[in-house]
Amino acid sequence: MEAVCGGRMRTGIYIDGFNLYYGCLKNGPYKWLDLNKLFSIVLGRNFTIEKVKYFTARIKATPADRSAPQRQDVYIRALKEFIPDIEIHFGHFMSHKVRMANANPPPNTLEVIKTEEKGSDVNLAVHVLNDSWQNKYDCAVIVSNDSDMAEAMKLIKTHHPHIKLGLVTPSDNRTSQQLKIHADFVRLIRESALRNSQLPDLIPGTTIHKPTSW
Repeated sequence: MEAVCGGRMRTGIYIDGFNLYYGCLKNGPYKWLDLNKLFSIVLGRNFTIEKVKYFTARIKATPADRSAPQRQDVYIRALKEFIPDIEIHFGHFMSHKVRMANANPPPNTLEVIKTEEKGSDVNLAVHVLNDSWQNKYDCAVIVSNDSDMAEAMKLIKTHHPHIKLGLVTPSDNRTSQQLKIHADFVRLIRESALRNSQLPDLIPGTTIHKPTSW
């Protein structure tokens, strides 16, 4: 399966930021991540990375972590400075009250505040499809384990069969079968790749520092 993707192909990287974070970064020491270097390591020398697109949303402070938005902002600024051609696309968060079943009734239901990130998966799907029609890559690498990406991958393979699709699963959990059936190859992100793909503590030419808690 690897052989079909050899030959220094023009490669686009499409990253679901929250899937990446919760899949392999949240509880570890490697959050100050150089995305360009990471996927150069994960993919190897047969791929020429033309563009990295990172899909995320602005997070909000919580009582447990008031400084989370500041850390995210520092990281996004660091990415823009260190990887000048990176594209960062924002979805948004929505909070609303919903009534849900109580795991330990009574009462049978409870009203809770549900917070959901919206837009990143749709934005990623739209960009990877649009770029395929515009001949922006020979190989698209989708960094997600979200089965919602399956239809976009299927359409690319149907209408552009010459394009190769890579799937990078950002966790040690089982790779989504809905995604895997449309991928020409699948890779996992190993801890060694994360460790060897960290940004400089101080971004050169700037005053942007790695957050102390990272």
